[in-house]
Amino acid sequence: MKRTVIKINEALCDGCGACVKGCHEGALQLINGKAVMISDLYCDGLGACIGECPVNAIELEEREAEPYNEVAVMERLIPKGEGVIRAHLNHLKTHGETGLYQMGMDYLKAHDMHIDLDEPLACGCAGSAARTFAPASGLSHAVSAHSSDFHLVASQSQASALTHFPVQMHLINPAAGFMQEADVLLAADCTAFACGSFHSQFLKGKVLAIACPKLDSRTEVYVDKLVMMMEQSHINTLTVMIMEVPCCSGLMRIAKMARDQSKRSVPIKQVVISVQGEVLSSDWV
Repeated sequence: MKRTVIKINEALCDGCGACVKGCHEGALQLINGKAVMISDLYCDGLGACIGECPVNAIELEEREAEPYNEVAVMERLIPKGEGVIRAHLNHLKTHGETGLYQMGMDYLKAHDMHIDLDEPLACGCAGSAARTFAPASGLSHAVSAHSSDFHLVASQSQASALTHFPVQMHLINPAAGFMQEADVLLAADCTAFACGSFHSQFLKGKVLAIACPKLDSRTEVYVDKLVMMMEQSHINTLTVMIMEVPCCSGLMRIAKMARDQSKRSVPIKQVVISVQGEVLSSDWV
């Protein structure tokens, strides 16, 4: 199966070991003076080690890899002590991986172990690490200029309906907690800029992924990710929002290819937006 795991540039790696300490799951070891991922099984793909690397020798990539196994990780961490176990579970909890977090807690319960998680640890992950949050609401402040004087003006703004980050398809983990049984909006990059009601009319209540079928590279990875969303995360529906321009139709083809390859038939809705932001069509396909 294809999923997000880390890739180490051995030419850049200086063997400092910072990433090994940053990987609570125990997926990394120093071997012959270089950081090495010893098993796909232990890599959660959230990228904690990236933020620890001082020479930028680590990045995330999509490739064939063993499925992540939380039970195997817990078995590996138990001998390392309570501090490492706490760091691992707080790492999952901080990034909204509620399913994996619960599996870890169930493992502790089954083995009659109690870990105090009242004081979460900072995980130091990079900006591509998954996170969830409540949609924004309330007032915003706009800055206006008049005769060299600046005044803060309270104005009602359109609240953001975004519930997670990242949103770009190459960065999204299709097995992330926020994907579980979700209604997914796969939107072409330009749609949010063209459609003034993007958040309130289309994004509200959905999990967002964005992509450009013309400019993005390795779009074949998108098919694999969508298949994982359908089969492993059991998404409920997939809304594909595209522009009226011909090149945008490629995103719809990607979605249909994924459904054809998936063992689950997920309902797909196509929404087409004009270059002036009008909804031209909205149909289940």
